[in-house]
Amino acid sequence: MKALTLSKQCQTVVKYFGYCQLCCPRLSGVKCGRDGVVDNHMEMGKKLLAAGQLADALSHFHAAVDGDPNNYLAYYRRATVFLAMGKSKSALPDLSKVIELKPDFTSARLQRGNLLLKHGKLDEAESDFKKVLKSNPTDKEEKEAQSQLTKSDEIQRLVVEAHSSYENKDYVTAASQLDTIIETCNWDVRSREMRAECFIQMGEMWKAISDLKATSKLRNDNTQAFYKLSTIYYNLGDHEMSLNEVRECLKLDPDHKQCYSHYKLVKKLNKQIQSAEELIQEQRYDDAVSKYEAVMKTEPNVHHYSLLAKQRICHALVQGQQSSRAIPVCSEVLQSDPQNVNVLKDRAEAYVQEEQYEEAIKDYETAGQHSENDRQIKEGLEKAQRLLKQSQKRDYYKILGVKRTAQKKEIIKAYRKLAQQWHPDNFQDPEEKKAAEKKFIDIAQAKEVLTDPDMRNKFDRGEDPMDPESQQGHHHPFYGFHGSQGFNPFGSGSFNFKFGFN
Repeated sequence: MKALTLSKQCQTVVKYFGYCQLCCPRLSGVKCGRDGVVDNHMEMGKKLLAAGQLADALSHFHAAVDGDPNNYLAYYRRATVFLAMGKSKSALPDLSKVIELKPDFTSARLQRGNLLLKHGKLDEAESDFKKVLKSNPTDKEEKEAQSQLTKSDEIQRLVVEAHSSYENKDYVTAASQLDTIIETCNWDVRSREMRAECFIQMGEMWKAISDLKATSKLRNDNTQAFYKLSTIYYNLGDHEMSLNEVRECLKLDPDHKQCYSHYKLVKKLNKQIQSAEELIQEQRYDDAVSKYEAVMKTEPNVHHYSLLAKQRICHALVQGQQSSRAIPVCSEVLQSDPQNVNVLKDRAEAYVQEEQYEEAIKDYETAGQHSENDRQIKEGLEKAQRLLKQSQKRDYYKILGVKRTAQKKEIIKAYRKLAQQWHPDNFQDPEEKKAAEKKFIDIAQAKEVLTDPDMRNKFDRGEDPMDPESQQGHHHPFYGFHGSQGFNPFGSGSFNFKFGFN
């Protein structure tokens, strides 16, 4: 016996009954022939629909329609499943077929009228509601049809008013009128497109985006919606979303002139920004600055991209220890965006590098007001406060005349120069010699702290490794020079200290 291959519908029936009534005609009690098969599909579809298994139910109603193209109930049941699945576009032609096959099917006509109303097809919807009222409806159907007819008349009036307001450039009034229309006609593409344009004119771009996204789904091949979405995102500074939307336009129409032209611009800008961010990750800060300067040349007219570029240039310069260049760039961004937390943090760090601690504290405090739980702000503020307190005492960087970013070679070079200049042997006057001794010790201590990684780290954190109070009792060889026991760099008695370098 040849093996029997079951269809998808029959597999579902087997799942429920243990055998297939559609493919096993020899079983007793099974309906045979075309009508029997259609009836079985209808019955199974109803059970699956009641069980909420919409895809399987739809499959059976497809089979029923294919088996009997004149079975109005098969179309009606399939329309019911389409509506349950949110596919109103697919439900409409099925309901129309039901009405064609059975014009007095009031329930189908009422459902079609409601769908047409939601799609904004007001004349067609009114026609259906009037025909329902002229037929022999139930009390419930009559009440619903009359209510929907009244609502449709009101929408017709509002549509005329909204178009008039729009033509008079009264976009606020037009948007309000369209709000009311769309509450009822929520699948009306034309009303949503007009409201989106009102929002654009009003500067409410995110509301416009919402409507345009809806229209891109409600209307097939809506390239214009995708183009508008792309340009709005672009002007808002969201280059990635702009690129996504313009690609959707080109999927529908690869030769779309507006979309293709816009795509080339967005793709170039997107690539430059991505490259710049990669350079920052690689710590190639000078190259990143150059790349962001190129971004400003690519799109000089959209403020968001200039601001983004300057914000990231500010960050790159700070990370590259170019604080004097960074501060004016950061400040320029903050003039336009004074609550930009990232730029406030970057400028604060630049101020720290420039040893302008009070300014750094102000920026960290401002940033903290807008981002209370940011650990980086808290740590930066504490560091700036310690450094300010430290700078009011003894600053080893200032003693040697070097920056906080100075390398060890620079520190030793500065030390040698100052040590030669302030060596006490160079002074004969007792008072001058005494002052030189103090200066020389400060220079020697500064060199020791800044060339020792551990002590330098402590000092950079706001602690003074040479201050007994700061070290809480930990002693250092230099501590006892002035009046207490400790190392004297000049030895005891008369000294004749000689440098071992040129």
